Amino acid sequence: MSPITTPVGVVRGDPASASPLDNAPSWTNELARERLPGPFIGHPDLTGLSPSTLAVHAGTRDDPATGAVGTPIYQTSTFLLEGDQYRSIEEGYARDRFIYTRYGNPSQWAVEQKLAALEGAESALVFSSGMAAISAVMLTLMDRGGHVVASNELYGGTYAFFQGELPTLGMSCSYVNPRDLAAIEAAIRPNTQVLFFEALTNPLLKVVDVPALVALAQKHGLRLVIDATFVSPIAQQGLALGVDVVVHSASKYLNGHSDLIAGVACGSRKLMDACWPRRLSYGGSLDPHACFMLERGLKTLAIRMRAHAESSTAVAQFLEQHPNVRRVFHVGLPSHPDHELAQRILKNPTGMVCFEIDGTDEQAVELLDHLKLGKKATSLGGVETLVSLPFNTSHAAFTAAQRERMGIQPGCVRLSVGIEEPADLIADLNQALAAVFN
Repeated sequence: MSPITTPVGVVRGDPASASPLDNAPSWTNELARERLPGPFIGHPDLTGLSPSTLAVHAGTRDDPATGAVGTPIYQTSTFLLEGDQYRSIEEGYARDRFIYTRYGNPSQWAVEQKLAALEGAESALVFSSGMAAISAVMLTLMDRGGHVVASNELYGGTYAFFQGELPTLGMSCSYVNPRDLAAIEAAIRPNTQVLFFEALTNPLLKVVDVPALVALAQKHGLRLVIDATFVSPIAQQGLALGVDVVVHSASKYLNGHSDLIAGVACGSRKLMDACWPRRLSYGGSLDPHACFMLERGLKTLAIRMRAHAESSTAVAQFLEQHPNVRRVFHVGLPSHPDHELAQRILKNPTGMVCFEIDGTDEQAVELLDHLKLGKKATSLGGVETLVSLPFNTSHAAFTAAQRERMGIQPGCVRLSVGIEEPADLIADLNQALAAVFN
């Protein structure tokens, strides 16, 4: 059999993509089969329900055997096989049947249904980490020789994957300012297949103009992937704006309790079907117990995001008036450079605040040492306030000059504001600032 190659510039899932099987039916080339969204256990009508209600009820399955309220943990590695399961393997719909937990599990289906409902997606796939989700999506949408245009302010793990792994697979990446649409378009090459950007950048919280990126992707026939970890589906539903795939590190806002590592990809049923074999091949399946924990955390997502927004806005307003703070970045502040854009495309200002003290990185370290409520830790989106310094965590690999070119000045502090009482957080920050500067 002669080797089959995919023409450069063709995105997998398009009619020109070729199956490696010489006897493959036509649908493997075109992904044209019609399927129900999902897979789901049952299809209750959730039309018109608010995010708060969807977070509680979508996907959650009361146990028919015992009457237990809520989805049980299906802690099993394998399932009984009958004729239908054998046929699903032979005919290509194994994702729709319970066969083996790496393929799918009722605990996975439940949390995937909830996530799909919250994102307004036809289908969702949960993974063992956010990076497992990102790598599976990118390897699905790109072919050897393919190219991705991405933000130059990416999460470090994503950057490491693009910079270290893609070249070993014959793929490449260009990095551009996520707010410079002309530069993004100029970076597109004949072999570009994907645009990859984060909805809100780290640490300076630049708001990416997702509708403009959608228009650019459609103009050039590209897929657009948005990492929405920093905003959650409560703040933005990227698929409704025209994004092809939305990914999250579910360890953050989605779970919300700093006790779980997980990821998710959301999109059309056809694209998620194409991603599913990568989850199988690379082993990124999420354990049933972790699925249970994520589903439990998601039930409070909408009310947690309201609390994050309330507390972070109050904290940002306090910091903006403090004499020892130079600048504050919070998308809810009118002073934020992207405030108008945020008002248009974000429904929630999130819990993220970045600020610069009127001092040095060493004084910022001292500030963190004086905090009593804010916990010095990486990550974000938990119920507790987390605080970190870009110079010695997320951007430690860059020189001071490089950080300054990015806009990260000495004394930069990143806050992931939790759901604590805002007055308590403000009092804690006030006493810590006083201890450093007095």
